[in-house]
Amino acid sequence: MELAYYSDYAVRLVNTEEPARNKDSLTSVEAVRELFGVNQQAARRATDADVTRFRSVRARLRAVFEAADGGDETLAVDLLNSLLLEFPVSPQISGHDLRDEDGKPDWHMHLADHPSNATAGYAAIAAMGLAFHLTSYDVGRLGLCEAAPCRNAYLDTSTNRSRRYCSDRCATRANVAAYRARKRLETERAAATGRSAETAQVTTPHSDR
Repeated sequence: MELAYYSDYAVRLVNTEEPARNKDSLTSVEAVRELFGVNQQAARRATDADVTRFRSVRARLRAVFEAADGGDETLAVDLLNSLLLEFPVSPQISGHDLRDEDGKPDWHMHLADHPSNATAGYAAIAAMGLAFHLTSYDVGRLGLCEAAPCRNAYLDTSTNRSRRYCSDRCATRANVAAYRARKRLETERAAATGRSAETAQVTTPHSDR
């Protein structure tokens, strides 16, 4: 498993909350366990106490995305470093998959779960994954969706650094909103031009016609 894969852990956690819409899906231990995906062994360690702890880590991860999205690279790195120091990982070489050609293990780096509790394990993996993404691409590749009021986090892996939205749905919604705004502006300008013409016609003296 490539280490960059773990950056999705951070995105998944941050996006359990939509502050502008006053929505929060991280309200139960079941919701916490769902964040682990296929890693059910780690998910089983989650308890009710992890709900509050996960929310705390979520706020700190969102702060990283907010700093990066706002162009403050130093702050984004400092915030992420504080998470890395607090939640260290245990890298291990794993070979659970086999290479087709010779049947030997496909050795790769793997981030082992922290044994103390579910929050520590998830936070360690999410922070390290985000760190790999940041250093492999750029701080500016950590973004927040521009389709208000969404503001979901996303990771930009585009070749030309062009991503602005968290999903195709938000991109479509933003494009439709922009199109409608342009049409309204065109209509308002046309109406203003018509009113100006009418006013000029009314106020022009007959002797000048």
